[in-house]
Amino acid sequence: MLPLARAFYSSVARISRNNRVALHTASTLRCKEATVVDNEAPAENSEESGSDASPPDGKDRTKVIPVETSMRYLKSAAYRTTYGEEFVWTQYRRNHKGMYAPRKTRKTCVRQGKISTGNPCPICRDEYLVLDYRNTDLLKQFISPYSGQVLSYSKTGLCQKSHLRLKVAVEQARDCGLLTYDVPFREYDYSEYYGKQEEPIQLKS
Repeated sequence: MLPLARAFYSSVARISRNNRVALHTASTLRCKEATVVDNEAPAENSEESGSDASPPDGKDRTKVIPVETSMRYLKSAAYRTTYGEEFVWTQYRRNHKGMYAPRKTRKTCVRQGKISTGNPCPICRDEYLVLDYRNTDLLKQFISPYSGQVLSYSKTGLCQKSHLRLKVAVEQARDCGLLTYDVPFREYDYSEYYGKQEEPIQLKS
């Protein structure tokens, strides 16, 4: 009986060992299949999201453009293609009702981070035109070459907010020595400071 029992138990142990190996192999294959599916799923989702992604909003102004990028933009081929050799405000025309334009331009073109008008001013319509005291190439386009003063918003078409930012940037650039300007000539009556001086006595020869 002992040899038969020993043979029976050895056969049962062999079967259980084979079952464990088969189960381990099956579980390993399932794990590999799950890993492949998980890796493929994000790619499919990204393709679907890319196909369903909406184009960027051209009226969004929440993105901050560095002034260095704006300075490179003024020297790029894209800027020359858009504006040519003219100033950014030369070809701009205000959209107003009636024959004569209002005395003042609109208060602002951007509200709640988006352009709120169909005809924004020359600065607000191009997000790469950044008003900064370091961006002197852009500031010089709004300064009169004859008087050295900032051009009026009635000529450039800037909104009130952009015009104020322009004046602040010009003053900062002048304080830092990045923009030159002529000091106006003034005549002083020195008698108010030194009093009336007597003429020297001339001796007869």
